[in-house]
Amino acid sequence: MRFGVLGPLEVWTADGTPVTVRESKVRALLADLLLHEGEFVSADRLIDDLWGEALPVNPSKTLQTRVWQLRRALDEAEPGARELIVSRPPGYALRVEPDMVDTGRFEALRGRARAVDDPRAKVKLLTEALDLWRGPAFAEFQDAEFARHAIERLTENRLAVLEDRAEAWLAADGLDATDLLGELGELVDRHPLRERVRAIHMRALYRAGRQGEALEGYDQLRRRLADELGLDPGPELVALRQAILQRDPRLGAEPPTNLPAPLTALIGRVEAVAELRALLGENRLVTLTGPGGVGKTRLAVETARQLVKSFPDGVWLVELSGADRGVADLVSTVVGLRDDAPGPGLEQRLASMLRAKKLLLVLDNCEHLVEDVAELAERLLRAAPDLRVLATSRQPLAADGEAVWPVPPLEPEAAARLLAARAAPGGVLHDSDAEAVATICRRLDGIPLALELAATRLRVLGVRELAARIDDRFALLAEGRRTAPSRQRTLRAVIDWSWELLTEAEQIVLRRLAVHVEGCTLDAAETVSGAALDVLARLVDRSLVVMTETADGPRYRLLESVAAYCLERLAEAGETEDLRARHRRYYTEFAERAEPHLRGRDQRRWLRQLDAERANLHRALDGAEADLALRLVNALGWYWFLRGRLGEARRALDAALRLGGSAPDRAKAEVWRTGFALLIRDAADPASVQPDPALLDAVDDRTQAEWFLRFTQKGFGARAPGERLLADFRAAGDTWGVAAVLSTEAFTLATGDLAAARRIGAESLALFTELGDRWGQVKAGQVLSLLAEVAGETTTRRPACAGKDCAMPRNSDCGPRWRTNWPGWAAARCWPVITGGRRNSTPVRCGWPRSSRTSGASSTPKSDWPWAPGGRAGSPRRSGTC
Repeated sequence: MRFGVLGPLEVWTADGTPVTVRESKVRALLADLLLHEGEFVSADRLIDDLWGEALPVNPSKTLQTRVWQLRRALDEAEPGARELIVSRPPGYALRVEPDMVDTGRFEALRGRARAVDDPRAKVKLLTEALDLWRGPAFAEFQDAEFARHAIERLTENRLAVLEDRAEAWLAADGLDATDLLGELGELVDRHPLRERVRAIHMRALYRAGRQGEALEGYDQLRRRLADELGLDPGPELVALRQAILQRDPRLGAEPPTNLPAPLTALIGRVEAVAELRALLGENRLVTLTGPGGVGKTRLAVETARQLVKSFPDGVWLVELSGADRGVADLVSTVVGLRDDAPGPGLEQRLASMLRAKKLLLVLDNCEHLVEDVAELAERLLRAAPDLRVLATSRQPLAADGEAVWPVPPLEPEAAARLLAARAAPGGVLHDSDAEAVATICRRLDGIPLALELAATRLRVLGVRELAARIDDRFALLAEGRRTAPSRQRTLRAVIDWSWELLTEAEQIVLRRLAVHVEGCTLDAAETVSGAALDVLARLVDRSLVVMTETADGPRYRLLESVAAYCLERLAEAGETEDLRARHRRYYTEFAERAEPHLRGRDQRRWLRQLDAERANLHRALDGAEADLALRLVNALGWYWFLRGRLGEARRALDAALRLGGSAPDRAKAEVWRTGFALLIRDAADPASVQPDPALLDAVDDRTQAEWFLRFTQKGFGARAPGERLLADFRAAGDTWGVAAVLSTEAFTLATGDLAAARRIGAESLALFTELGDRWGQVKAGQVLSLLAEVAGETTTRRPACAGKDCAMPRNSDCGPRWRTNWPGWAAARCWPVITGGRRNSTPVRCGWPRSSRTSGASSTPKSDWPWAPGGRAGSPRRSGTC
């Protein structure tokens, strides 16, 4: 059996089943026996305790009846339990072991706590002891005289245990004194003259950074002792007051702070926190900037939390987002400066208060008060040499000495972990969802708030459906935490807050910038979007435009969610069609401006610039009218070829040609389409494809067009067209055209006059080198390498693009597949020369044709594939046994 008196009287069986003891006198009898802890109680004493002066007719017999009723109740619950009640003259006893009664267990835990030295272990044991209490001891017998002394003793013991636990708590490392203040405050109210309780409360207040309240507590006790008892506080309390006044380090005070405790783990910011801690060590004013929802506040609070012990006078968070008072007023309230004192102005008194303090101020959400915050921060930092300020804002404060730290979006891996952690207990998503998770994180720009809003939808939609609906992001992410500020409850509200802080000129530029896809150059921003440099700079400062330095100058882009929002604003302003038209014209002219530079020493730079604008070029083609679309695809033809994007080129050309357009532009586009068809082997026999003379006549630059078609045939057929093209290019003074024709003709001669091939190949390489055209050097070098292979010159047989410095991309006409398949290609082209034209020579098949057909960029006709002898082609030539 188990008995409980630390609260209402309770009885349980050994397995915890409650035992009902109904009749009040029977319950009083049980309580009386329990408080005597196994000692015999005389019948007369029990009668007096139970009935006092209101005795029954036959007291002894009535007592026996109550004893019998108690035995029956115990025995019915647990057979044999009646034997616990022992009777012998002069009375009765309840024979129980100490651990059978909660008072016994309470005292046992208290004794164990006294025996341990570790404060944390002591706290644990004393907490277990206090948890046994279910209410006041002998709760239903508070007015019974027989229980009075036991109640007083147990109540005093409980109070002593509360004091012991509080002292152990303050002595333990890592336990927050603030957690004790509520409990200790209640004890002080109930025992206002108890010095030990007051002393512990004072120490806890001091440890929590509330020195003034600790000293006020001493003054309250001193006054009450004097008024009620005519006494002074004891020497220990006096010494404690002095130690608090002198900030005695032995008191171990935690610096004061009002930072909120984190409710969730901070994900993906470990390095950022470390960097910010170091930055605050070197700079007295640090401002975290970034778009709404990127996590500035959370990062600032976590950084400040880790620095609490470095600022003995406190770390204070001042929230400015909903400010309805001046900044100085809010700061004064947080740091405890009364604003009704006479004398100098508030800012001056605040500066005086902070002058001798080592303190960190966290000023959160400053973007709508930047001027006021900057002015106050400068004034306070000048007055208080040990003050540090950590601010968060969507734009810099532009104050003296400010170090600006832009908060980046989360990296993809951290964004995925955040989404998982906020979406499901344990934070685990299935591996099969990885692609959808990556899509969500990318489309939401890795912005933590957007990801947390998305996580609430995962519980209903699942990962894949959410990813499929992400285009409708504002309707999808329209419900967040109810406790969040209104500006952070939906994705639209986050951007609304920033939009409403902009001037009209800034709003106009921002919405117009949304017409660009994946960013734009400064020239494009100025020309298409009408962005004045100072307005653009302010939008960058406000974290609404992201500026990225590149080798070709700055690029400006909007986060995807900001761009989606601004496209809506652009439509509301009725500017969409006009801006799209400007965009199409600009990027068409840009492609036309870039095209001639793709054949000279600036080739790499312009390829890089066209790569950067690839998304804008696609957008420009989408919806363009016929002539503009044809101009654009014709300007991009050589770019697509150099980058090996032949399928993309075919699709764009087909789309532009379907629109109609002028005859010269259509003819040129048809030439490009025919050439790309040859390159990706849509024609069964390249040599059979003959250009339509009428088509070539319609092209403005017939010579260039005819060369391209001949080049894509890799020179199969008679030499006469090549000689005519060479003469035409020479007559026009087109050095690049001359070099290109020479390169093509060298390929043709590689199956016949090897000496002539080497001569004109060298001339082509020299001209391309003079022009600085890297692609041309590579192609001319291929001819010379081929001929060196045939001649057995092993040191020069690799193509010029085989080195690590090759300028061509991996999917270009001379990328890695070419380098891998070079021996087979060389043997296929020269096999007739090596074998003297004997087609019955035994070939050595190689794996190259399959990969070439996959790449769509091979140079060998299908008729030569069966004769490709692989890497052993050159060995007979080198050994003299060809």
